[in-house]
Amino acid sequence: MQNRKPATVPVVALTLGDPAGIGPELIARLLGQTDATQHANIVLVGDPWLWADGQKIAGVQVATTPVSSFAEVRGRADSSQAAWLAMDTVAAAQVQRSQAQAIGGASVLQVLNACMDATQRKEVDAICFAPLNKFAMKQGGLQHEDELHHFAQYLGVTSYFCEFNTLGDLWTSRVSSHIPLKDAASYLSQERIQQATQLIYRSLQAAGVAAPKVAVAAFNPHGGDGGTCGREEVDIIAPAVAALNAQGLAIAGPFPADTIFLKARDGEYQAIVTMYHDQGQIAIKLMGFSKGVTVQGGLPVPITTPAHGTAYDIAGQGKADVNATYNAFRIAARMGLATHNH
Repeated sequence: MQNRKPATVPVVALTLGDPAGIGPELIARLLGQTDATQHANIVLVGDPWLWADGQKIAGVQVATTPVSSFAEVRGRADSSQAAWLAMDTVAAAQVQRSQAQAIGGASVLQVLNACMDATQRKEVDAICFAPLNKFAMKQGGLQHEDELHHFAQYLGVTSYFCEFNTLGDLWTSRVSSHIPLKDAASYLSQERIQQATQLIYRSLQAAGVAAPKVAVAAFNPHGGDGGTCGREEVDIIAPAVAALNAQGLAIAGPFPADTIFLKARDGEYQAIVTMYHDQGQIAIKLMGFSKGVTVQGGLPVPITTPAHGTAYDIAGQGKADVNATYNAFRIAARMGLATHNH
């Protein structure tokens, strides 16, 4: 394999995810069966026993270059092998495969926090983490509704942030996320819709799309039928789109949510702003469950992960599909390059 000059590629931190799930074998496949090291100067972070277990399950042996700190990674003469930064966060005897455990959630938090610390020291340009389990993380010390809110607080973010879900060239953002559906309408405002739209527009540009084509979904069935089936489109969403147009952004909508994804699937739009979690997630996962990516939008550093979860039902069986993890890594590398060059 050709030598890589680390100064020309971003430093991307990879983590192994929940120790009881499919994350370790996914990362083993990513590094052992794809061209990942051609796109970034990778530092793999985690527990040595867990990395060995992931390779065993995946049926691969991956050569890495040990380092003792994140600070050593960027200055490596050759990044054709991933750097390996060992941490001791959990013992093998403490982990029960396919079980959500507090000790596993605490391990995930410790590794992710170390990676975020490295981004703040400018030693890492992007993070790609293997699947985690929110219940385990909450049991293990997570004080927020999800990892995105933890990232935002840890990194000092005070502006708007939200999750993006991507499938190939199609990205989605949402106005509300991990809240009860009965509360979704109360989260709608012109300000939040504009912020979600502006954020995904800028993020697509950071990922290399010069002039993103973005559409906004309606909230009610049939787009509210002119106000006879809910007035959110008339009173909130359409004025928000008009305000975005006045800012010079070519944003379209609102469109009924049951048809806008057909237009996006056919290439008419590159991004859809949805009003609540499942409005976009169901469509994205139906179109490509094993390929989707979650991007943590609005943070000062790119952070990505495959859109699927820990798949406890198949953990340890060597069946996990690496496609979504590869896609998440490639997005982290592309966005990390912008961070690296900034």
